[in-house]
Amino acid sequence: MKKLKNTIISTNQLLLTLTLAMLILGSSALAKPARKVLVFSKTATFRHTAGIAAGTKAIQQLGTENKFAVDQTEDAQAFTPDNLKQYAAVIFLSTTGDVLNDQQQQAFEGYIKNGGGFVGIHASADTEYDWPWYGELNGAYFENHPKGQQEATFKIINKDNISTRHLPAVWKRTDELYNFKWIAEGLHVLITIDETSYTGGKNGDFHPMSWYRNYAGGRAFYTALGHDEKSFADSLYLKHLLGGIEYAMGTKPQAKLKS
Repeated sequence: MKKLKNTIISTNQLLLTLTLAMLILGSSALAKPARKVLVFSKTATFRHTAGIAAGTKAIQQLGTENKFAVDQTEDAQAFTPDNLKQYAAVIFLSTTGDVLNDQQQQAFEGYIKNGGGFVGIHASADTEYDWPWYGELNGAYFENHPKGQQEATFKIINKDNISTRHLPAVWKRTDELYNFKWIAEGLHVLITIDETSYTGGKNGDFHPMSWYRNYAGGRAFYTALGHDEKSFADSLYLKHLLGGIEYAMGTKPQAKLKS
């Protein structure tokens, strides 16, 4: 009798375990899908080979650590309405030149107008000069840069933002330092560069290097930093970039701070 009772208890425990397992599996199946971003790194002119390789790997690691999925492509055919709608943000990682045709441009405009997010990194400012809408989205167009890389002083002018609140007020770092031929109005500037701290600056006393804005129904973030693999091994830079991605995805309350 005692053996029978123990068998019944063991069977009940097994059934309970199976029931709990099924509930957990069912809950997982019903869970909200992971946030997803698309890293786009097509180049039609100059190519930042090392920066693109390191940047892609770093963003994938940021995704793993912060619970968002990362797809990567250099195929502009990914820019269709049906495909883009799965992404919380699209990241232009040092794209250059004319990378989207007219139909693909229309698809991307529709994606942003429907609330999508954009992150521009470094040479995204050297992209699509004949598409003014993109220029406004990115916030500036590249003109040139001093020869080589230089150490410079960056000033954090908005410490409340998710992408800058971890940075020192005066941030010294080495990078390829962009001058811009055109800068949009209405940008919420996060970081400027002190042109007296290096040689070759051409934008004057107020030289923005990172900003964000709400544009055309979506969210856009740009950082001019990130030339090569050294940036993507810099923990301060990676947190800066992560903050921009989180803002563009629009998923964290602290990403939506005062301008």
